[in-house]
Amino acid sequence: MLLKPGADISYLKPPIRKKLNTLDQIVRKITNSEMVITETRGTGHMPSSLHYADLAIDIRLPPSNPGLLVNAIKESLGQDYDVILEKDHIHIEYDPKNP
Repeated sequence: MLLKPGADISYLKPPIRKKLNTLDQIVRKITNSEMVITETRGTGHMPSSLHYADLAIDIRLPPSNPGLLVNAIKESLGQDYDVILEKDHIHIEYDPKNP
């Protein structure tokens, strides 16, 4: 797992931090490269963003088939996590839904 300069994982709360190794394994399996975390709690997010609650990360898009990676991550993390394909990254957040 690699970190873009400025992406600090030390602030991440357990529900997202505990998934980093799993995410890296999925990225490696599908892309044959390390996961790159591009954003954690940086600025420029919507005020209600879970980045500010230390419950979200952004990762670099793979060079091809980003949908395949998104689907694999969604399947692995389950319904308490949102995985969103953005135009220049994949956003992953812990956002449990009430039953």
